[in-house]
Amino acid sequence: MTSDKKPSQLLNLSLWAAQLILFIGFIWAAYMKLSHPGDKLAEMWPWTAGQGMLVKVTGILDLLAGFGLVLPALLHIQPNITIYTTYGIILLMITASIFHITRGEASQIGINIFFLILSIFIVWGRTKKAPIAPK
Repeated sequence: MTSDKKPSQLLNLSLWAAQLILFIGFIWAAYMKLSHPGDKLAEMWPWTAGQGMLVKVTGILDLLAGFGLVLPALLHIQPNITIYTTYGIILLMITASIFHITRGEASQIGINIFFLILSIFIVWGRTKKAPIAPK
């Protein structure tokens, strides 16, 4: 095994780890938003109070994002969908951060920033350094 292979294997592993972290985060968020009553969500996430339709729409987006991050790449079927999904997540995280800041909830954007950074890393890695080839 040459030293040229090790960085790309480590990078690929790091990209998969980032994709899985985001997958878990988005699937968990989708589950919470789509299965819990509004009053229970508002106790945990104050921004959801009175935002029933927004919560459901973001729950569906979270579900699609979670699966779009891993399934196309894992199955090698249209793996570019993973990249497009990640661009969507970048837009979603920027929008969510702006939403929270405008509501005076800037202290709650930490997870959005973390997901944004992971998403930028995935786009960079999967487009430039470790793309996944289709079947």
